[in-house]
Amino acid sequence: MTGILLAAGIGSRLRPLTESRPKCLLEVGGVSLLERTLRAFVEAGVGECLLVTGYLQGMVEGAVRGFGLPLQVRFVHNERFGATNNNYSLWLAGLQAEGEDIILLDGDILFETGILRSLIGAAEPDALVVRAGGPLGAEEIKVELDGAGAVRRIGKEVDPGCADGESIGIEKFSAPAARELFRILGRRRERYEFYEASFQELIDGGVRLAAVFAGGMACMEIDTPQDLEAAGILASTRGL
Repeated sequence: MTGILLAAGIGSRLRPLTESRPKCLLEVGGVSLLERTLRAFVEAGVGECLLVTGYLQGMVEGAVRGFGLPLQVRFVHNERFGATNNNYSLWLAGLQAEGEDIILLDGDILFETGILRSLIGAAEPDALVVRAGGPLGAEEIKVELDGAGAVRRIGKEVDPGCADGESIGIEKFSAPAARELFRILGRRRERYEFYEASFQELIDGGVRLAAVFAGGMACMEIDTPQDLEAAGILASTRGL
């Protein structure tokens, strides 16, 4: 199984904190988000990672080499990071992950490693992590499930009143589903959109994408300075 970690973005909503460092190198509890995620890969048994870089790529690559983790990291550079969205970054990674089961993560998430273990260990071959119980608004990637626990709809445009929770940006795909996903991404790659639009097309085409709930395990996406502050409190109170 190959991990794909997307860390190409500028992180404009976190300025001025991201003026001189990429978002993934911001620290929570004295440890960068990037190091936390790569360590989680190691602890969950993922042996290889495709890391998509863009903004300040040299800092990201240097940091990874400095971590000294027992993890093979291959860098994929998105030269168009300023003009594309995460669907394009994921498509680039897919060019090097043909025929492999994948674990996909965004580079701006604080989460307990147990979440990753639960996802990998889930019986369903294709699944994503859902956080239920938190506030849902216009910015969250919301999911609506069918009666059997599979994703029916996913995206920011999903009505919060119909949503069963938030997709936090941690997914797994079997090799067949990943192959189809990358085909869809390739066709849509010039659209400035989130990769969840391609997830929706995948689902509409018949792939069952199951929900794995985070339950009581901590997880949150970090988009703003307020989020970063809240993440520090969460990490402290939960011992992350």
